[in-house]
Amino acid sequence: MEKKKIQGVIFDMDGLLVDTEKLYNRFWREAAHDYGYEMTYEDALSIRSMTAVYASAVLKKRFDTAFPYDEIKEHRRVIMQKYIDEQGIELKKGARELLQYLKENDYKTALATASPLRRAQRYLQNVGIWECFDQKIGGEDVRLGKPEPDIYLTAASKLQLPPQNCLALEDSPNGITAAFRAGCLPVMVPDLDQPDEELQAKLYACVASLDQVIGILS
Repeated sequence: MEKKKIQGVIFDMDGLLVDTEKLYNRFWREAAHDYGYEMTYEDALSIRSMTAVYASAVLKKRFDTAFPYDEIKEHRRVIMQKYIDEQGIELKKGARELLQYLKENDYKTALATASPLRRAQRYLQNVGIWECFDQKIGGEDVRLGKPEPDIYLTAASKLQLPPQNCLALEDSPNGITAAFRAGCLPVMVPDLDQPDEELQAKLYACVASLDQVIGILS
């Protein structure tokens, strides 16, 4: 792997920093079932890291144009939040170690999540890492969400760095595609699935856990 001049690291959140993607998958399926739609694991996986405008279009195409996306999404939010309030959420392996390494070695850091920032703050304060990022960008801060590059372009701009000098850490195909289109260096930390051949062509690296990113930087 050719070494690049890396000055910043941009983080996705769900499935990368906190172990929430499996919860989104579960509760999307449960919420859809409550409205009479039998959503599969693959259906829920297909909208991972997508903002509402893209996810709604995917699900309306998959089921029918009458699919009540906003109502089901709100129901999913309520039942998933109830579960988190009762059970809590887990920080992903290696997250704390990587963030500490980045701070000690003067890398700039940004959070770039499709989730609303208020939710991101709640989750990341819960696991004690909200204050670890120099910049924070949520889904509401860009016009087009992942897989479009806007959120990564915005993050790099806020870090005052060229995208090509930023690692972009992601667990999902939509996120990797967004980072690749922005010109960042996409690093996949797989969560619910492994990269296929097409996705591998977009990767700067693929590692099993966040602490292994340190090896890319050192």
